[in-house]
Amino acid sequence: MFGLGVLKGLSVTLKHFIDTYGDDFKYVYFKGTEARKEAFLRRQGPEGRGLFTVQYPEEKLTPPENFRFIPFLLTDYEVLPNSPDYNPQEAREQTRCTSCGICAKVCPPQCIWMVRASDPITGKPVSKSAEFYIDIDICMNCGYCAEFCPFDSIKMDHDYELADYERQNGHIHDLKRLTKSVSYYNAIRPTWNAKEVAARQVAEEEKRRKEEERQRKAAEKATAKPIKAKES
Repeated sequence: MFGLGVLKGLSVTLKHFIDTYGDDFKYVYFKGTEARKEAFLRRQGPEGRGLFTVQYPEEKLTPPENFRFIPFLLTDYEVLPNSPDYNPQEAREQTRCTSCGICAKVCPPQCIWMVRASDPITGKPVSKSAEFYIDIDICMNCGYCAEFCPFDSIKMDHDYELADYERQNGHIHDLKRLTKSVSYYNAIRPTWNAKEVAARQVAEEEKRRKEEERQRKAAEKATAKPIKAKES
């Protein structure tokens, strides 16, 4: 029958329309903000009913743990940047980056560049970055820098809301903006952080075992009686 398909399509739309308000009244309007969050997650799942479109920016989907965006640098300094006790110099000192340059070498679009710090007294270079920059307009979010970093100091972020009104300065992320704490990394990637912590503990235990074995052999060699030469 002519027009039956249109009516069927409109009936699906009407059903979603009615289910949306029915679901909202059942799970949202009478149960507060927390119920609203639960209803949002439920609506995005296989049991959801009604409108499933995310009303961004009022509503946002939680990025998957393996989602990757602009890289950032890890620091063991746990004071938040907006805290009055935050010390940028201390955060820089506790950054894991050694300015080895591997991330810049493996970066396909060459969007990373850095300047190695030097000792203020001797002038010799030290294993710290005095400057570190990433051009987010060039970065392709491939994750090579994080994958090849030998010190687990550079990781991929979840922060994708980086739009700006200018691109000359705001899109060049410097060392201060790139530096984030280990607790932040654990919050966005708990599974990966747990694996890396466990791997480091195993490596440290193995290193400690080898050092104890070396010291034991050295002590045995030192206490061993010298063998007398045979008399001719």
